[in-house]
Amino acid sequence: MPDSQPRAIIHVDMDAFYASVEQLDHPEYRDRALIVGGLGPRGVVSAASYPARALGVHSAMPTGQARRLAPGAVFLKPRMARYREVSQQVFGIFKRYTPLVEGLSLDEAFLDVGGSLRLFGSREAIGARIRDDILAETGLAASVGMAHNKFLAKLASDAEKPSGFVSVPPDGVQRFLDPMPIRRLWGIGKRTEPRLRRLGVLTIGQLRRADPAALRDVLGNRTAHFLALARGEDDREVTPVRPDKSISHEITFDRDLVDTRAMRAELLVLSEAVMRRVRKQHLAAKTIHLKVRDARFRTATRSLTLRAPTSQTRGLFQVAAGLLERWLAEHRNTPVRLLGVGVSGFSEAIEPATGAPGLDAAVDAITGRFGDASLVRGLSLERRPRNRR
Repeated sequence: MPDSQPRAIIHVDMDAFYASVEQLDHPEYRDRALIVGGLGPRGVVSAASYPARALGVHSAMPTGQARRLAPGAVFLKPRMARYREVSQQVFGIFKRYTPLVEGLSLDEAFLDVGGSLRLFGSREAIGARIRDDILAETGLAASVGMAHNKFLAKLASDAEKPSGFVSVPPDGVQRFLDPMPIRRLWGIGKRTEPRLRRLGVLTIGQLRRADPAALRDVLGNRTAHFLALARGEDDREVTPVRPDKSISHEITFDRDLVDTRAMRAELLVLSEAVMRRVRKQHLAAKTIHLKVRDARFRTATRSLTLRAPTSQTRGLFQVAAGLLERWLAEHRNTPVRLLGVGVSGFSEAIEPATGAPGLDAAVDAITGRFGDASLVRGLSLERRPRNRR
């Protein structure tokens, strides 16, 4: 049976989140082109301020290319612990208005506020309060999109960035969607878009009105799905809990590694980062994964399932190091370009806070208060400088 009234969905997307946090903490960088990402020759841009974007810089761009486009920009390494801290503040604001919060990343989420309308007013009123609370309590700007489904709310939040505030009424869906380029539809990528353009389909409105038979030659069995999106139809629910199926970290090296001890030092840092996140969620993991990419871009993965789950850094490191030793035995003197460590198979942690787990808890407390670089384990000191994390 259909609902008596449309759902009320809000999508909140923080504007240039990593870069904005850096400008918040460093006021001297405000209004400047600022780029956050790996700083080495193999680095990749994680975020760019809007002045940097105006110069053509965007996320996932190689840092070297970004330097050529914006030679006068400020380049900074990511500070993930700081970004997570601010993200927790933002998500705390979301949960004042509804328990139905589906986080997509540190800086964006869907909210179903249908059950909060009587308490806080219309979805527009709630969206405005959330935007104002974020600005007042974090000093950061957010773009807010409101609609009766997730697809439209997501497009609305992106329509007038930065500091956008767009609501799509049920009777204004086609006015909102029809002029948009077809690439704004989820799933229309760089390969599909040119083929649609050759059919004369450049906008969502043109796709909506096109002959389904002609579209099927390009879109195949996804034709009905894209036509539904072009009509603004999306029945997905906001899902509050999205537990991690796996947690991993990896490092790409500026220069390939051949020294085994240096590789072990990197594995220890990766193990610390992974297990800190595991412990923060009060979990333990049973399966450990290793990822190795050599200088010829060949990627190998190895895994081992433990008899009992663990949340200890030392346990993860010892297993990962053993997996690496096996790979090295099969690939003698092969330069390593990338190392990654991950875990999966989660359960609630039951380990006592003594011994190695007690050490982990102490390290977590210190790094949580003073930052990741405030305390390191001995072997980590042998890391070669200028690695991108």
